[in-house]
Amino acid sequence: MLMKAVFRSKDLRRQLIRYAISGGGLTLFYSAIYWIAAVPVGINPLIANCIAFAVTVVLGFVVHSRWSFAGHGRRDRPVRSSLIFLLVNLAGFALNSFWVWAIAVYWSLSPSLPLLPIIFITPWVSFYLNRRWTFGD
Repeated sequence: MLMKAVFRSKDLRRQLIRYAISGGGLTLFYSAIYWIAAVPVGINPLIANCIAFAVTVVLGFVVHSRWSFAGHGRRDRPVRSSLIFLLVNLAGFALNSFWVWAIAVYWSLSPSLPLLPIIFITPWVSFYLNRRWTFGD
């Protein structure tokens, strides 16, 4: 269903491209902070995840509101958009925390392995939620 909408909507295609660039960059930045804190520095992976989230959430709002989702939805309720963005990002944080907990803590695997779902799954969940609720109509 999403693929049909992508091919029909020029605006959605542009958003996906902008989100892939900006969201990809933010995800790599988040991942680098997490990895540096968890692997070479040796901080508990769940704490490293918290640090990465805290560093990137504000930057993410600026980038996504001004570029990724530019021209989409209403902009007359900035406080509402900011709060919803925070809730969506907290959902992404919870999802990333689940990956970190399940893979690095529960299964005691390498703290680098949660980066796979953090990079390839969470951003698309966040895209959908941000497009639908944060920057939607």
